[in-house]
Amino acid sequence: MFNTITHSQIYVLDQDEALDFYVGKLGLEVAADVDLGFMRWLTVRVPGEEREILLEKPGPPACSEETAAQIRDLVTKGAMGGWVILRTDDCRKTYETLLAKGVEFTEEPTERPYGIDCGLRDPFGNRLRIGQPKG
Repeated sequence: MFNTITHSQIYVLDQDEALDFYVGKLGLEVAADVDLGFMRWLTVRVPGEEREILLEKPGPPACSEETAAQIRDLVTKGAMGGWVILRTDDCRKTYETLLAKGVEFTEEPTERPYGIDCGLRDPFGNRLRIGQPKG
């Protein structure tokens, strides 16, 4: 029936600041940046990959302004529930590289049964993990 997932979505409070973080610091690339009139369709992806992450600013037409305010509050608390998990071949090296770029981590690289991973948040409170699989 389905053969792939093409897009995932996270809420951000400022799309230009999100670009600076996701592209400027994490090294993702812009896949689409389109003014639709009623919203800015802004997606990023790992270079060479097809799956895109929509960096969506909460608001109409997707939701009312009242709901958007509630979403913004939850985003800043890190309570929106979603995760972005990025894979790397060398978690510790990626951690050091991003630390030097000013990325703030919530958890240093740690050995796990499945490999090595670390945690961080974007400037808006969204949770991200960087993982290096075992093997």
